[in-house]
Amino acid sequence: MKTRRIDLADNGAVIATDLAIVGAGPVGLAIAERCERAGVEVLLLESGLEQQDPAHEALNEIFAAAMDSADARAEFHGPQAKLWDPQRQAYGVRCRGLGGSTQAWAGKSASFDPIDFEPRDWVASSGWPIRLQELAPYIAQAGEMLGLSPDLPVPAVESAGLRSFYWQFAGSRVDRLDLMRFGRDLAPGIGEGTQCLLDATVTEIGFNEASGEVSDLHVASLTGARITVRPRRVVLAASAIENARLMLASSCGRAGAALNRYDNVGRYLVDHAGTRLGLIGREDAARLSRLFGFQSLAYGGCSHMFQHGLALDPATQRRQRILNGAVWFAQQRAPDDPWPALERLLRRRSAAVGSDFATVLRGSGLVLRGAAVKALASPHMPEAIRRAVIEAAIRILPNAVADEFQTGGLPHKLSGLSLEAIVETAPRRENRIDLSDRLDALGQPLPCATWRTGEEEHRTLRVMASSVAESFAANDWPVPDFEPWIDDVNATPSIIDCAHSMGTTRMASTPSEGVVDTDCRVHGAANLFAAGGSVFPTGGHANPTWMYLAVALRLADHLTSQSACLVNDTRAASDRHLEAITG
Repeated sequence: MKTRRIDLADNGAVIATDLAIVGAGPVGLAIAERCERAGVEVLLLESGLEQQDPAHEALNEIFAAAMDSADARAEFHGPQAKLWDPQRQAYGVRCRGLGGSTQAWAGKSASFDPIDFEPRDWVASSGWPIRLQELAPYIAQAGEMLGLSPDLPVPAVESAGLRSFYWQFAGSRVDRLDLMRFGRDLAPGIGEGTQCLLDATVTEIGFNEASGEVSDLHVASLTGARITVRPRRVVLAASAIENARLMLASSCGRAGAALNRYDNVGRYLVDHAGTRLGLIGREDAARLSRLFGFQSLAYGGCSHMFQHGLALDPATQRRQRILNGAVWFAQQRAPDDPWPALERLLRRRSAAVGSDFATVLRGSGLVLRGAAVKALASPHMPEAIRRAVIEAAIRILPNAVADEFQTGGLPHKLSGLSLEAIVETAPRRENRIDLSDRLDALGQPLPCATWRTGEEEHRTLRVMASSVAESFAANDWPVPDFEPWIDDVNATPSIIDCAHSMGTTRMASTPSEGVVDTDCRVHGAANLFAAGGSVFPTGGHANPTWMYLAVALRLADHLTSQSACLVNDTRAASDRHLEAITG
């Protein structure tokens, strides 16, 4: 793949291409890779650079209505997203740069359930116009792309309306100690038929109402350059927030305009609601960690890591008329964890040097273990030895390996476990991405998010907590100390968004119900498509990147079949013209 930044030397340039993809995150790169292999000329337009940087991160600013959980969001999202700020991104987590969100994700992957695609009479606006079975081959292909195993560990629990559920983790193809980063792992393998322009923010979609086609894309750079792209086809793959923002900022996508006659663009924003249900003390943590920690499974010559949790079974969802959801256990750091104390000492910021020094000495075993892990990551460590050690560790000590991923190789002293919940949010028309009056550095209106949970999500969380209590008591497992709001129906849980933004250009059979059709083509446009989570009508409870890629690969096959038809039509027209002039 040819990659370069645009600058002032490009100012005023006009670039023609077969397929323009807006956004070089995992979805944009996956579509580009498949289309390029089929001979399609692809131009990727990435707003950021190879890696995140402060100037482009500032373009991610977003306002949020009725979001007051900045501290909880910072604790949850902050460790992975280095430049992310909970005040600047008051909703969601976006990374501008090659590979998009995979620069900051946890690699946690799972596929959706069949019920997630079904119309549910107790969930308004639910149901997809396609079924999970139609995506099955693409889910398998996306799993291969992520390096996932199609096999799962043997389920261990099925009681009180709960069933074992397993997430697995997409590991890097080039660094076994890291997660998959699409800019590093996938982009280099894309062929020369794809060109990627960096620092290339699309600011407007030009649309010809007479032909019903996108005519051009207006592109701006922070260097001050402005260029025009004239594509035969366009895919918006810039996230649920940016796909909606770009359409709303373009004259053709404003409410009532050609591509938004029913004011559906930006609507039905869904995410995953996350909250803590309760705590398990240190004395019971080891036992539950063995039951609900990490497991390994060999497949394709590699050891794969799985995290064991519990999900609501479909029968319970139907009977209780609740949403889909799952729970898992997370480690809690002890107050005398040595690493924060060591960091304060090294940076000369300790307010109690003696106390911090004593804490480091008491935790010297953890410090030495962290040093060993850092040595394993050293570039001087032979690759064969590194891989052998990591493979053996995943097979024998999957929980320890998970610790290294989660803590960056710095093992922490723990005080217990927290029971964490993740539930889907109901698709509500009033939850949306809209445009604010403020402008960014490129003169574009900043987005504003309205994302609220309600009784459906809160009741689902309470049912899950009750099911956990019943199941654990029946199996003689330690029951968590639940949060007070669970037994108080008048109390509101403290909920954060899980940065899994979906909806906003939802898939529907008719334009009155959504923005794109079953082929992800925008209703009313012949050559404009949307991809990624923005086309999802509902979001299930599973971390969605695997499903994003499955739907994206399905779209890529549609685009390549379109290309074949266009080539055949051109050849047929050429043959007819030849016959006409030769008699």
